[in-house]
Amino acid sequence: MRTLTFALLSGLLIGSHAVASTESWTQLKHEASGQTVWFNAWGGDPAVNRYLEWVRAEVGRHYAIDLRIVHLADAADAVRRIGTEVQAGRTHNGSIDLLWVNGENFHALKARNLVTKGWAESLPNWRYVDTLKPVREDFSIPTDGAEAPWGSAQLTFIARHSQLPTPPTTPEQFLTLAKSHPGTMTYPRPPDFTGTAFLEQLLLALTDQPQALKKPPSTVSFASVTAPLWRYLDRLHPWLWRKGTDFPPSPARMDTLLSAGALRVSMTFNPLHAQQKRLTGDLPADSYSFGFTGGMIGNIHFVTIPSNARAAAGAQVVANFLLSPAAQRRKADPAWWGDPSVLTEDVLQPANKTVQGTHIVPVLAEPHAAWINALEQEWLRRYGTH
Repeated sequence: MRTLTFALLSGLLIGSHAVASTESWTQLKHEASGQTVWFNAWGGDPAVNRYLEWVRAEVGRHYAIDLRIVHLADAADAVRRIGTEVQAGRTHNGSIDLLWVNGENFHALKARNLVTKGWAESLPNWRYVDTLKPVREDFSIPTDGAEAPWGSAQLTFIARHSQLPTPPTTPEQFLTLAKSHPGTMTYPRPPDFTGTAFLEQLLLALTDQPQALKKPPSTVSFASVTAPLWRYLDRLHPWLWRKGTDFPPSPARMDTLLSAGALRVSMTFNPLHAQQKRLTGDLPADSYSFGFTGGMIGNIHFVTIPSNARAAAGAQVVANFLLSPAAQRRKADPAWWGDPSVLTEDVLQPANKTVQGTHIVPVLAEPHAAWINALEQEWLRRYGTH
């Protein structure tokens, strides 16, 4: 049955905009009914977890799918598990059916043929996706229909009006602020995702070779392209929290320090994070978001289906539900999660359009995925043992 379903879907993928026929999708939903789908997702935010519980209940009610949420501290652990299973010969009965994955981990999976390709654009709800967003590439890696977009993200700074009425709008102003208020600025310790994104942000703003970031680095190109970044950090670190000898382990820790008045700036990769955390009382009422006027690094986050998934049909039905207007509207609502939608504006309610427009800093494309590990390793070599 499973083989037949995938054969039918493959035959319907005509070009890059194809959508499964009503008949084939009905058959796939029939196959998915009664399946248990193991969805591995980052579990570090209560708002995300509450939203996923709502998703679990909805797909159970509407599709008779038993969605089991596995809360991860790091998706890289799931990537390693998938690789270990396939290497051990577990090629059709894996422990993960759907995975919330970032670009670096998707690159690792795709390079080893550990993802199922060609299904994402056959989902019926793909027709609502805003294809002007970078939904067909992830960290400059073509998705080849192996990922369904789920939400939009962008590196965003958070401050409090009472502490910082005028935010910095360039890296140099960020440095000036750190010098003016020693010990009140910092960033998460790489390889924390947001900490690494801050390194990428600075690199994009400071390098005189931005085009080099679109392809993997060589030893020579890495040294020359990143030289301005290390010069900047050498100037910045002595003025940081704990004089740059220690760094918060996560953005959540930075939020706590911001709330306590110990920091003037926190960071997040969700432009609606401050709005959502104000509503829950986790950030002070005068918290606000900002970014550099030249743009802030951003991306689309996705879900993928491992090549050895046990319940691939159910995983596709869940991914399709995640793309539904109702699910995307709720996800974008700061009272639920506050994660921006990947759908076109015309399928969102007016209230959501307002939410979507709250963050207007230009989005900068991420470097090629191969830069991530190189940046992290060099950062650790230079600053990680202080």
